[in-house]
Amino acid sequence: MVARLLVATSMAEDPDVAFQYAKKARGLAARVGVVRETCAIAAYQAGDWSAALAEFRAARRLTGRASYLPLMADCERALGRLDRALELVTGPEANEVDRQTRIELRIVESGIRRDQGLPDAAVVALRVPELTDGRIRPEFARLYYAYADALMAAGREGEAREWFGRAARADVKEETDAAERYEDLDDVSFDDLGDEFEGETDADSDDGGRAADESDRDDVGPAADEGDTTESHNGDDEAGGPLAR
Repeated sequence: MVARLLVATSMAEDPDVAFQYAKKARGLAARVGVVRETCAIAAYQAGDWSAALAEFRAARRLTGRASYLPLMADCERALGRLDRALELVTGPEANEVDRQTRIELRIVESGIRRDQGLPDAAVVALRVPELTDGRIRPEFARLYYAYADALMAAGREGEAREWFGRAARADVKEETDAAERYEDLDDVSFDDLGDEFEGETDADSDDGGRAADESDRDDVGPAADEGDTTESHNGDDEAGGPLAR
């Protein structure tokens, strides 16, 4: 029965429904680590941050895993408890996790710094060797995306566009909307270019108009002089004179 409920949790499209299945499984096997972990993730996806935090704590006690720290910190952040979130991210326990979990902690820390109104610190928090080694690897797609998002929040759109592009190339499982964000920024760039081009066209049009006016004046000048000379020789007083004929 518990196994069926866990499968139902993973297959449910509605996060709230999935959480209900997970809670039923917890009621039958509350002391099983994988059950509490499943319940924690379901609560997290349903946006029930308090319940998710409690379940992650229980799962950690039962399994001893430190890989829950980033999600626990993110729950604290979502609850508005930034100091507690920062303690989880930068505390001594964070130094004992594996490299992938540490990167996830950095991503959460970046979000905390943004919540604190420190966009530049949010960017700095993500500058790890995996970001700066020049390679694009699928396992770091979330890191690239978070860095692009932090750059965007810091007002550095050009760099953000570049990193959204890298995130899109790395995100082979399409777990983020990096491709859409890249295309949106690409459209903005083309719109800006279009505005500049229109401005140049208007300027060229003005210059062309002035040149045409000057050309017309040059053409009219000698013709008018010639007309005056002809009239003086022929004595023609009709309107328009010989040029009209």
